[in-house]
Amino acid sequence: MPTAPSPLPTRTLKDKVVVIGGASRNLGSLIARELASEGAKVVVHYNSPSSKEGAEKTAGEVKALGGEAVVHEADLSKVDEVEGLFDVAVAAFGKVDCMVNTAGMVIKKPMTEVTEAEYDRMFGVNSKAAFFMMREAAKRLEDGGKIITIVTSLLAAYTGLYSVYAGSKAPVEHFTRALSKELFGRNISVNNIAPGPMDTSFFYPAETDDSVAYHKSSSMNGELTKIEDIVPYVKFLLTDGWWLNGQTLFINGGYTTR
Repeated sequence: MPTAPSPLPTRTLKDKVVVIGGASRNLGSLIARELASEGAKVVVHYNSPSSKEGAEKTAGEVKALGGEAVVHEADLSKVDEVEGLFDVAVAAFGKVDCMVNTAGMVIKKPMTEVTEAEYDRMFGVNSKAAFFMMREAAKRLEDGGKIITIVTSLLAAYTGLYSVYAGSKAPVEHFTRALSKELFGRNISVNNIAPGPMDTSFFYPAETDDSVAYHKSSSMNGELTKIEDIVPYVKFLLTDGWWLNGQTLFINGGYTTR
């Protein structure tokens, strides 16, 4: 009699080790909690001492959900600290399966007013840090792993005032395409998620009441993107969405399209 075909592998987060850049609050914190509820082991990264309390709170919530978590501080614009973050993951859990980087920084102002220091800082956080998080993930991930970077829907916008913000996120699309191709043969997918303006503490300091109203009016239901709108797509890319590769997904209620 013919042999029955082998079942497809179950694509699950159970016992997967996920490094999350920027997990002390907002989207990163929610991702950590949601992945933990699916059985993942989470490395909760935070950037500076001011974020330590939030990171420890996130880790505590992960553990309350029955998951495992380790907390680590690192300036992701420094390569040795990126490497150290992955060292901590391997030391704690023995491996790394996935990396989700939510870390970012925003400045909104005319290009003529952007200083050299602001330019360097923005590219350090939004471009350099993203590059070396992806590079280190590519070195450390188990075969079959997943790499996700959070970018911005402004990549598809025709607008002023965000030149150095969207501009410093734009290279990540090229990093993603290149790395996804370079990792052929290891079954590792590399993708970006580009949310619309999110209803978080990250968004409001750069905006006015009028600009907030404009951003809201640009989506299909007159609302900002919620972090709860984004997490299901992160989970999808880490599991059943494994066949998506080298892409940027605009998750924004029609705020911008491409």
